[in-house]
Amino acid sequence: MSDEREARLEKLAALREAGIEPYPTRSHRDTMAADALARYDELQGQTITIAGRLMQLREMGKAAFAHLEDGSGRIQIYIKRDAVGDEAFRRIRLLDLGDILEATGTLFTTRTGEKTLHVDTYTILAKSLATLPSKGAGGDLKLFDPEVRQRKRYLDLIANRETGVPIFLARAKILASMRDFLNARGFVEVETPILQPLYGGATARPFITHHNTLDRDLYLRIAPELYLKRLLVGGIERVYEIARNFRNEGVDRSHNPEFTMMECYQAYADYEDVMRLVEDMYAYIAQQVLGTTKFDYLGVPVDLTPPWKRIPLREAILEFTGIDYDQYPDRDTLAVAMGKAGYTVDPKLARGRLIDELKDTVIKGETAKLKDPVFLYDYPRDLSPLAKQKPGTSDTAERFQAFAGGLELGNAFTELNDPLDQRARFEDQARQRAGGDDEAQMLDEDYIEALEVGLPPAGGFGGGIDRLAMLLTNQDSIREVILFPTMREVK
Repeated sequence: MSDEREARLEKLAALREAGIEPYPTRSHRDTMAADALARYDELQGQTITIAGRLMQLREMGKAAFAHLEDGSGRIQIYIKRDAVGDEAFRRIRLLDLGDILEATGTLFTTRTGEKTLHVDTYTILAKSLATLPSKGAGGDLKLFDPEVRQRKRYLDLIANRETGVPIFLARAKILASMRDFLNARGFVEVETPILQPLYGGATARPFITHHNTLDRDLYLRIAPELYLKRLLVGGIERVYEIARNFRNEGVDRSHNPEFTMMECYQAYADYEDVMRLVEDMYAYIAQQVLGTTKFDYLGVPVDLTPPWKRIPLREAILEFTGIDYDQYPDRDTLAVAMGKAGYTVDPKLARGRLIDELKDTVIKGETAKLKDPVFLYDYPRDLSPLAKQKPGTSDTAERFQAFAGGLELGNAFTELNDPLDQRARFEDQARQRAGGDDEAQMLDEDYIEALEVGLPPAGGFGGGIDRLAMLLTNQDSIREVILFPTMREVK
């Protein structure tokens, strides 16, 4: 690699000695590669300029064939010594795969039937000093090592253009489609603080930073929920944010410490209204991105067509684990039952978190018992400190989670708007924190003050964009749908 780089540096110096700047200020491209091919008949006889990365180069005596690749695709160019002149033709030896070139000329078709640009002039726009990934079977550039691909995404996008680029184009379309869906239903997109004096809205450990001027610690948000509901108090009745969140947690196939989620809140709605909103939204997004609501995820058929299955959480856990958590009203009796059933019990977790552990064995991961799109609903009250209690019950909250293909896609409530009840829930969370649960939520006095002004009845939903992208692009790791995922330090 060092020898290759040295050779490229020598070519760079030779270009400059010849009075050629290898990194000129401007390009004069007026036609994309795909456009040139699609409009071939129309552009015949016209002089056009294309530009892109040099991906192939074959010298054949007094002529050379090459391929340039831009953001739209790849096109062949033909450089003939008689057309470009002796000096320019000799400079071909100073080119390397990976260089960014601009070429001006006219279109023609070779004897083999390939539409090609006959070059009159060419210019180096950026000299590449690094070697592109090595060629794999079939002669195409490939980069197979996931560790390298995820650390050096720019190489992945060059080498695996047919697989890598479509994933991130699909992700962009997911976001655009989600915005279209919500905007059409009167939701207003907003921005709320990323640096927060208190973190809340989710069960997670935060990242902590320090503001020098104010001389105070701040937290990177773990969720935008409490700020968005303040806006409902203020009278914006339908609101959403596509938010970057940060949780100081482990890294696995479905978790990255920095991730993207969409949260939306609708006044005068409940969790049943939100279920209908979510299944309609996800079906709409799939139709826009894939052209269908039916597809396979990791070999499992998925159909996002509404309505989705609706199963009470208690029933799902009982069916697939044999444990009826209603029969174990306190933490210790549930822990004993779980231990007898072969489950590992964390001594720091309260009863609600233990139920959540049981739920995960039913619905999440490759061994999930339920793979169809489903809403699990009616969760333990102590597992849902921001959700409204279900009428007629003493310990059940109006909460649901959305799942498909073994992936958790989102979480929703009928929002708790009783400030006294919310204070009591926060105080219970504080007791859990004191007992060793460092993911329990903090008491937010300012949020309770906002509730005392009056939060209308509301339903809200938070959905992970990264996991939705995994589902719709058939990827088994969240790192494949995040352009620059968090990686362990290279020792």
